[in-house]
Amino acid sequence: MSNYLAIATVTATLQRVLQAAVQLDVPGARVTTVRPDANGSGTPEVGVNIYLYQATPNPAWRNYDLRNRRPKGELIKQAQAGLDLYYIMTFYGNEVELEPQRLLGSTVRTIVDYPILTPEMIRETTNNPTFNFLANSTLDKQVERVTIVPTMMNTEELSKIWSVFFQTPYVLSFACQGSAVLIEGQRQSGRPLPIRKREFYTTPSQPSIFQVVSEAGVNQPVVASSNLTIRGQHFNPQISTEKLQELTSKDLPLRSMPQVRIGETRVTPQNVGENQINLELSLLSAQEKNSLRAGIQSLQIVYPIKPKLVESKPQRIVGSNVMPLVLCPTITEVEIEDLEDNGDRTYSAQLKVRVDLIVGVEQRILLFLNERSSSKPAAYIFAATSIRENSTLVTFPINEVKGGEYLVRLQIDGAESPLNVDMNPESETYEQFVNPTVAIG
Repeated sequence: MSNYLAIATVTATLQRVLQAAVQLDVPGARVTTVRPDANGSGTPEVGVNIYLYQATPNPAWRNYDLRNRRPKGELIKQAQAGLDLYYIMTFYGNEVELEPQRLLGSTVRTIVDYPILTPEMIRETTNNPTFNFLANSTLDKQVERVTIVPTMMNTEELSKIWSVFFQTPYVLSFACQGSAVLIEGQRQSGRPLPIRKREFYTTPSQPSIFQVVSEAGVNQPVVASSNLTIRGQHFNPQISTEKLQELTSKDLPLRSMPQVRIGETRVTPQNVGENQINLELSLLSAQEKNSLRAGIQSLQIVYPIKPKLVESKPQRIVGSNVMPLVLCPTITEVEIEDLEDNGDRTYSAQLKVRVDLIVGVEQRILLFLNERSSSKPAAYIFAATSIRENSTLVTFPINEVKGGEYLVRLQIDGAESPLNVDMNPESETYEQFVNPTVAIG
């Protein structure tokens, strides 16, 4: 592979090779690498100008390097980009003596004689004092050689290039392509150890989830205190906890007691039946509960496979199908600080909201305020300030909020905190949202 100097090295090598040839055929001819301008600044009076006008991904190398990262973005190999370089060569000189045409013939002959940029040609360029800025180029170490070939370009394409890129009167031109230049990324990657052994495990009764519902109701939100019922089939383990200790490495692998995986967290259910699993989130251990995150999560039943053939090996598991679960946060406390009157019946403040689930530093958090008013109620949305560590407390800067009493909701990664409804038939607010609230002003 080659580094970021590869493109410039191709241009410089092409310039050096052509310079050695055309000066013998047309005495005094020079080869330049500037942009053809209307005023002709930099282009030679007699000679050839090489201009790189386009670089595009090489189709073959673009498909070759598709899998350089894992799904989460980690590098699994050094990334690279394969490019095709497109040059336009313009020829200058005395038209009466046909110098531009002689230079064109000399250039085409040289490209035909030297269609491949060999490592020796590249090293001669990088070692040349004229090109000392390319001394660190690694193009000569590229496994695939860069080839220079003439490209087909009709009158319409030439017209577009001269009118769009240069906006200057046409000069005798010739196009060629250099491919492929492979530029390697600098970011380091890691490569795992090779697989020593492949093992397969099949189960005649794959566990399957049909439905996940909350005890509160099918359409009710799932919160940190919910009692979940997971319905499906083949949930029972293949061996009891009591018999696990009797297994040896010679026994057939069996499914042990299941766990429920919610997002990246594994929790232990309280009751496991053949067709139903009960999971009371309020009865989870403190460690399990602190690992839960609000948001749209995946729920799956997983079974560790026992026994392990080798204790140092990773734990093998069998998993059910995956079901979506929206785990909603519950607001436990709302506090307002640094309240300021803006003078136009609006206020600014810092609103601190505490929830019953730990909020991760990478989660997206929004605050919804809805005024409790019967006439033209105001509504606002605010984003949380960035948090530096996982916490149950989130701070929101609010500004230009009309004074009044507001219902407070939180949305964490798409999961919204529920509002409480007044279910007292004798109350004035019967079947209305009543809390959590905050008074502003």
